Amino acid sequence: MRKIMIIGAGGIGSFLIPLLDKTKLYDITVYDPDIIEEKNLTYQNFFKDELDEKKVNALNKRYKINAFPYPVLTAKQLKGFDLIICCADNLDIRRTMYNSKAKWLDLRAQARNAAMISHLEDPNLYATFTGGPDGSFSCQGDSWEGGAEGVHFMQVVIAGYGAQWTQRWFNDEHVEKHFTING
Repeated sequence: MRKIMIIGAGGIGSFLIPLLDKTKLYDITVYDPDIIEEKNLTYQNFFKDELDEKKVNALNKRYKINAFPYPVLTAKQLKGFDLIICCADNLDIRRTMYNSKAKWLDLRAQARNAAMISHLEDPNLYATFTGGPDGSFSCQGDSWEGGAEGVHFMQVVIAGYGAQWTQRWFNDEHVEKHFTING
């Protein structure tokens, strides 16, 4: 069984986890310190009765995962996994992951855009992919006002693409170094 770490159980991770869990091919460990808030219900894979619960704990009740309600802060935490998949909205952890010796997949979504970047990419480009302001950002984009009518679904698209990439990579099939969608 392949060992996968997923960092982030929100917009992207909450849809990626059930896809990978269905296959029964992976030992999935998920890190995320966040709790489920009302605003998450419109675009993340959570339900009203899970409000105020840790995201990883809610997903652990539905899927076979190892749930850690803590952040990933160091490269040492990334050791021992066959693949690290970052679904977090945090550039610091991306920088740590990119600079580690781990095999990784970085999934991103923001409003009508999504991207996937893998460890197969040219390391000379890493600074381009990890530049920008620190802090959290929503996969709904800066202009989202929180209403259901303005929700975008690129986080679901990139979660599906990430699951497909993971399956193909573990099967030694051709996979892309990076992939972008501009909707």
